[in-house]
Amino acid sequence: MMVWMPVLRRGGGVAALCAALTTVVAPALAAGDAAPVKARTPALALVRTVIAKPSTIASDLIFTGDIQAQSQVNVSFRTNGKIAKRLVEVGDHVGADQVLAKLDPQEQRANLNNAQAALASAEALLTQAKLSFKRQEQLLASGYTTRPSYDDAEQQLRTTQASVDSAKAALGTAEEQFSYTDLKAGVDGIVLSRTFEVGQVVQAGQTVLAMAQDGPRDAVFNIFEAVLAAPPESKTVEVTLQADPRIRTVGRVREISPSVDPASGTVRVKVGLEETPKAMSLGAVVIGTGKFRSRPAIVLPWSALYRWENGPAVWVRDTVNGTVAPRPVVIERYGPNTIALKGGVESGEEVVIAGIQLLRPGQNVAVAETVEATR
Repeated sequence: MMVWMPVLRRGGGVAALCAALTTVVAPALAAGDAAPVKARTPALALVRTVIAKPSTIASDLIFTGDIQAQSQVNVSFRTNGKIAKRLVEVGDHVGADQVLAKLDPQEQRANLNNAQAALASAEALLTQAKLSFKRQEQLLASGYTTRPSYDDAEQQLRTTQASVDSAKAALGTAEEQFSYTDLKAGVDGIVLSRTFEVGQVVQAGQTVLAMAQDGPRDAVFNIFEAVLAAPPESKTVEVTLQADPRIRTVGRVREISPSVDPASGTVRVKVGLEETPKAMSLGAVVIGTGKFRSRPAIVLPWSALYRWENGPAVWVRDTVNGTVAPRPVVIERYGPNTIALKGGVESGEEVVIAGIQLLRPGQNVAVAETVEATR
């Protein structure tokens, strides 16, 4: 195809060329402006949603503690002295009348010997007073003595008899003090700790041994005070041995400390065990499980949780116009795969659980799938 174009004369110049191009291009631009421009419609974001439904939750309270004796005895000597022998070690099981340690008994033995000598002397005087009184009694009957002499003999007999009684009491005290040089617990149990060594001088009443008395056992737990603000529904606690979860028993809350430990900020709770398996020895680590009372909540998958204005939130879809908006929520508790909401979402509202990363307030979305609510 041949296109005819006018040939510019040599003298026409650049001005003539521009005029010719304007004549050809201007009608084409005018025709292009008249053609309508088609606007692009943005694609809708695809999301997955769930219809919020109220459900009942009852979470477990799990805590770790150890086995302790319900009764603990502090053992001490009842007299002063220097320790001569130590007959037990920590962990030993001892009987009520078993000797645990001995004091050097020199002082107590000397006091015992003095008391025995004093008693022998008082008994000798009593024998003499008895003979004197008997003689005065016979002489008075024969008329060979006076009444005052008889009365003096009788008084002397009574005085020496009282001296003998006093000496016997002193001897009993000396024997008792001598027996105090042997340390005995008075109960059957296990030695938990000791705070003395051979050669150490101890005072009467100074604790030298701590013992766990045989009998019922406690599982003792340290729990944060905030947990006890809403205590479990039942006071029954399931106790499991940490080393072997197959070994378990049941206990009931026996004691809750009225004060908070200033060092750890926890409250001590003692759970009395109904039965104590042999494997749950003193000091064994156990796990206690208690159940809170049931309460209503809306449970959603973890994927629904979003951060909005420095707080937890979820995206709620308006079913009328198809737009989404963030909604601040109050978390009741966090589960392994779910969250339980205390407030912020009402029953029947549609919550986005997938595709929240690129959403913005007021954005139109298309629902790819609506799943069942989590129980």
